[in-house]
Amino acid sequence: MPESKGRAKRVYTPPSKPAKAKVGNPPWFVPVMLTLMVLGLLWIVVFYITSQRFPVESLGRWNLGIGFGLMISGFAMTTRWR
Repeated sequence: MPESKGRAKRVYTPPSKPAKAKVGNPPWFVPVMLTLMVLGLLWIVVFYITSQRFPVESLGRWNLGIGFGLMISGFAMTTRWR
């Protein structure tokens, strides 16, 4: 019985490497993150030290929500920090 010729195998060429993506955050990321956390803390501290008169007296207890909201925003940014 005759033998088949078979197919010529292609020469292996490794796939080209894609350009490396830039790892890390923009330079403004960490200062904004830290500023939000510190600003939230200062907002709450000022609220308690001034017997609930400042930063905004008309907001009353909502000042705590603003302070905690600022701090939570900063802490949420830490999950994206690289």
